[in-house]
Amino acid sequence: MTFTLGETRKIKYIATVNDDALPDSTDPDWELEYIDIGNVEAGTGITGTAMYRFEEAPSRARRRVRHGDVVISTVRTYLQAIAAIIDPPPNLIVSTGFAVIRPMPDKLDPGFCRYVLREPSFLAEVERRSTGVSYPAINASDMAAIRVPFPPLDRQRAIADYLDRETAKLDAMVAAKERLLDLLAEKRRALITHAVTRGLNPTAPTKDSGIEWLGDIPAHWEILHLKRVLASSTYGVSASAGPVGAVPMLRMGEIVNGEIDYSRLAYIDEVEASLLLQPGDLLFNRTNSLDQIGKVAIIRPTGVFPVTFASYLVRLRVTERVLAEFLNFSLNSSYVLSWARSEAIPAIGQANLNPFRYGYLPLPLPPIEEQDDIITHLKEQCDRFSSLTATTENSVALLRERRAALIAAAVTGAIDVETAA
Repeated sequence: MTFTLGETRKIKYIATVNDDALPDSTDPDWELEYIDIGNVEAGTGITGTAMYRFEEAPSRARRRVRHGDVVISTVRTYLQAIAAIIDPPPNLIVSTGFAVIRPMPDKLDPGFCRYVLREPSFLAEVERRSTGVSYPAINASDMAAIRVPFPPLDRQRAIADYLDRETAKLDAMVAAKERLLDLLAEKRRALITHAVTRGLNPTAPTKDSGIEWLGDIPAHWEILHLKRVLASSTYGVSASAGPVGAVPMLRMGEIVNGEIDYSRLAYIDEVEASLLLQPGDLLFNRTNSLDQIGKVAIIRPTGVFPVTFASYLVRLRVTERVLAEFLNFSLNSSYVLSWARSEAIPAIGQANLNPFRYGYLPLPLPPIEEQDDIITHLKEQCDRFSSLTATTENSVALLRERRAALIAAAVTGAIDVETAA
């Protein structure tokens, strides 16, 4: 049974928006569990929380939530950070950067609400009404004025039940594919780590590296500190980047699996020639959360030029003692990333690993000819992993597209959920 296509209501007539907040008089010692914008991801929902005493909590920790609510980020709306609140603890609080949508019980079913606020045309309208280029945002009142499909309550419940069943099947398939992606990434890291610490000849004589966590290395290899194979290490540009400008500027997000992703560049108006990158340079991320510290990528001749880099990145230029490709593989190995993160100096909200400390990284180094052989081997093997990974990622993308299309068809009445079930 379908409902009349095109029946819609503005959100503000079927739900409340941001009507429940912590008062300033809250007990300073009251402990709250907090969700910030960074704790919610598109398609995943809530990924983590933090505990605070009210007195020490961020000033934006103010919005109360309860079961059945849906929170939608009103900033950086292109990220589609949306989460359904299901059986929350009584002290769960979310950032004022969210709009908290609370269904009116006699008008909007909470289950249907979870889906109708993920319907593609609603998400597109949120982005269309957002203002700002580099940091697009929408007012909660503007969001509340967006129309959404509005079938009768009994149909809403039937649609929600149908989508619960069908999306659970798709989510299980996505989860299996994502486990495969994790396994492929783990095997790739293990392959690289073995090649850059043990070489390609399993029968080669070995020696104790003198470093407990590194163990034995081929007997003819050297151990050098990273600084001894670098010609220079240079901090990047201390300037704000935007969507337009004369020179592209690489940031941490462009470093992906040892390579540069040029798909979402930011720009600045001018930069000194000494801070332009050239093929063979390496970029190392020195600050952020621990899981981002030590990320490294190589600049290839096929990249965008001229291009510069942000101040929290460090450019590494090599001497003739090491091939840049070999160093890129080494610096992306598991043992280096673990070492880098153990050496980072923790700070509030982020950690830091400056080039001086990073320069003392113990680096197993084979002769140049052997470095070249290892590069060739790793490129061949990594190409295989990349192909499998791309195929799996494409499969995940198709499943997510199918999920979005199913939600759109169900909440708009384009499919009869009773017959489809």
